[in-house]
Parts: sequence; structure tokens; C-alpha cells
Amino acid sequence: TANQVQIPGLNTLGEAHVRLDVAPALLPPHYHPRAAETALVLEGSVYFGFVSSYPDNKLYAKVLRKGDVCAVPQGLVHFLHNNGTAPATLYASLSSQNPGLVLLGNSLFAGALPDDLVAKTLLTDQHTV
Repeated sequence: TANQVQIPGLNTLGEAHVRLDVAPALLPPHYHPRAAETALVLEGSVYFGFVSSYPDNKLYAKVLRKGDVCAVPQGLVHFLHNNGTAPATLYASLSSQNPGLVLLGNSLFAGALPDDLVAKTLLTDQHTV
């Protein structure tokens, strides 16, 4: 990762960069509250998608291969799934030196929200939560 913490000279430039080496696994649904993201697939292929904002909540997703580029507007939930057998490599740029990262699973299940509220939100019961 290259951001203002690792490279102080990036502070106030409004950008951050990251190389993602993705094993066959899921990078779970998340969003960046302060940045849009653009990523280029350098090696391999991944299933990538994001969900538009309310009220449509439309999924935009496809398999990306070497040379493909994707873009995610600021604050939209997105995910990356390497469902193959080989690692994939991506290069991502974010439009903030401090993009933030919110993992949806952690936000819902890390213990900050009461179980009954999470259960109602997910239309299930507290035992399941």
C-alpha cells in the first residue's frame, strides 16, 4: 500500500495506490467513504462488482481479465472474488490520500450493534445473528 502513512510525501496530493495480490478467495464487500477507486488487472482474472446506491441497489459485475480496468464511485459497496485456482494481481488507485475502508461484515457483526438490531436489519432472529 502507498498512502500518506507509508509515504508522507503523498499527504495532501489526494491519492493512494495499492497492489493487490489476491489468492483464490473473496475480498469481502466493503466501501471507501472518502475515495473513488480505479483498478487494473495485471495478472489472472477476478469476478468484480459493485452495488449502486439506494433505491436501485443494482449490481454491476463481471469477470475481469488481464488488461481490464474497473472503476467504483466513491462510497459504493464493492467486492472482488478470485474464484480461480491461480493468484491474481491488480493495481488500484484511490482518489484520496486517506480513502478509508469499511468492511460490511465487521460493521454488522463486530459487536458494536446490538444483536436484536442486527437481526431486525437482516430480517432474521437473534440466534442466527
